[in-house]
Amino acid sequence: MSQTIAARATSLLDRLGVPADAYVGGSLASFTPITGEEVARLKVDSLASTEAAIARARAGFEAWRTVPAPRRGELVRLLGEELRAAKDDLGALVSLEAGKIPSEGLGEVQEMIDICDFAVGLSRQLYGLTIASERPGHRMMETWHPLGVVGVISAFNFPVAVWSWNAALALVCGNCVVWKPSEKTPLTALAAQAIFDRALARFGDAPAGLCQVLIGGPDIGAALVASHDVALISATGSTRMGKIVGPKVAERFGRSILELGGNNAGIVCPSADLNMALRAIAFGAMGTAGQRCTTMRRLFVHEAVYDALVPRLIKAYASVSVGNPLESKALVGPLVDRAAFDAMQTALTAARAAGGTVYGGERVTIGPDTAFYARPALVEMPEQTGPVLEETFAPILYVMKYSDATDVIRKHNAVGAGLSSSIFTLDVREMETFLSAAGSDCGIANVNIGTSGAEIGGAFGGEKETGGGRESGSDAWKGYMRRQTSTVNYSSSLPLAQGVVFDID
Repeated sequence: MSQTIAARATSLLDRLGVPADAYVGGSLASFTPITGEEVARLKVDSLASTEAAIARARAGFEAWRTVPAPRRGELVRLLGEELRAAKDDLGALVSLEAGKIPSEGLGEVQEMIDICDFAVGLSRQLYGLTIASERPGHRMMETWHPLGVVGVISAFNFPVAVWSWNAALALVCGNCVVWKPSEKTPLTALAAQAIFDRALARFGDAPAGLCQVLIGGPDIGAALVASHDVALISATGSTRMGKIVGPKVAERFGRSILELGGNNAGIVCPSADLNMALRAIAFGAMGTAGQRCTTMRRLFVHEAVYDALVPRLIKAYASVSVGNPLESKALVGPLVDRAAFDAMQTALTAARAAGGTVYGGERVTIGPDTAFYARPALVEMPEQTGPVLEETFAPILYVMKYSDATDVIRKHNAVGAGLSSSIFTLDVREMETFLSAAGSDCGIANVNIGTSGAEIGGAFGGEKETGGGRESGSDAWKGYMRRQTSTVNYSSSLPLAQGVVFDID
């Protein structure tokens, strides 16, 4: 085991307040994609301890739901303070465990801070409507109540931000949270829990079981999904995973928020600012080594500007820096593991077979052979076919030429997922068409920026095989509450709705 990486991980965990017995001597090995080597061994939860955690959360909910929402917001405010104090260390741990470059590791923690700020304000804005009644002397109103236990199942690529999107909103809405992180990034989850525990200690009078983390494999996630005591499952992962989780939760009439695959595309129009488009496409397609759900994977370029843009993109792909994010200023770090690299190579082989011209994509030797770095790949494709129609969680950008504005939107929408999209144009008609009901069918539609980099103020999520869920800002909080419509009769008579007459002596 690399003592340098392991020692750095141990030092960070110690400063973040994670007890050593949680990550030493256990049965779950934690690896860093930076070297591919083991850095810790975590103790894992059993099905019995999972059931006990759910029971604690259920008991805690019965107390937490009666705490005034602004008071619940105070806990989240304190969490934001603790995250600010721990930002550098937690960001470094994200980089170490997920392989992100330092600015992206720190950016992920900033997302956590931002959603805490959002949720604190929200704690005084859980508004319902007053509704006009058709019956005289009656008042109708809509009230939002806490839902119950929220189970969060998160993925490796955003190991802590996605938990915070869910937890901050769930907590101010009056719920308790049980979190099952990815087996590939459990250390950052332990650190986030330690940070939360410090906020909880400062808060002082919260019930037990308010927010818990469970370490383990798919059996732990399956137990959360199956439990009738978990009112809502928020699961982030592949479309394949969502097709398993969604029906199982629905079968017991639970709720789910599914954040699944994204085969995201950009369109470069004749009027586009090509310098801006070049930078936006490069980050959107290569950032986080192509391991974002919002990564740009398809690019349609108008024939009038194709020859002006695509050679510049090919040059950028050939020159972008790939390297160890802890020891260099490289813009592209490692793939998470061998399976990710193999999937990338399989897709590139299929693209060549379909007539594509591949630039890049080869393995880059950095450190031991247990680490998997790859040069991002740009693939010029004759048409949208084969691997272009599937999401490969790696830095591959398929580029295609188009000529017709209506046809390109049809091609843009002709994939299973519907998460993020973008158009580069200075033409207001092209922009408004793309944003209209006849335009992008994605949950996120951007103009003159890439597909990545969503802010927490907007609800995050997508349509079709992306799952339809929404997390983070806007009115996503409603997904963590139950709606109740109440009618109050303050008159001395009993008129019935819809003119119904039902008189009895």
